[in-house]
Amino acid sequence: MAILSIRLYPDKILRKKCQVVTKITAEERKLIKDMIETMYSAEGVGLSAPQVGVSKRIFVANPSRERGKEWVIINPRLLKKTGQEILSEGCLSLPGISAEVKRYKKLLLKYEDLSGEERVIPLEGLLARIVQHETDHLDGILFIDRLGIFKRFKLLQKFKNKR
Repeated sequence: MAILSIRLYPDKILRKKCQVVTKITAEERKLIKDMIETMYSAEGVGLSAPQVGVSKRIFVANPSRERGKEWVIINPRLLKKTGQEILSEGCLSLPGISAEVKRYKKLLLKYEDLSGEERVIPLEGLLARIVQHETDHLDGILFIDRLGIFKRFKLLQKFKNKR
């Protein structure tokens, strides 16, 4: 397993819509293992493939940060979204900044697991928020895009000053 380099804003891959995974091969399995190690190394709770330079609809997540309890999500689709809440979010591709972001409280997620099996599950809490954040990454959307223009500008200035 390897620790991968996390792409930082404004890397162009972070703005691209990712390709659907049609087959889970040894290449995807290695990528996923490396993404899990990279997520832990960066002390994150989620990491998407474009954040490590791969334009595929894959992400990993672990709200508990307990090894062995990782979620591997391939080709996610958010089927039903209900309720809303505003909580603070950050991003491994924009280290050092965070902001209050409005997200759905509950959702119904359709995805493929590591074995390629299609699953549909209800989610809420931190995992629902992570799934929305990482699914945004797969569509070329960053959490700062969900903010007002003035707030986004201030955060990006802060981010640039920290680099």
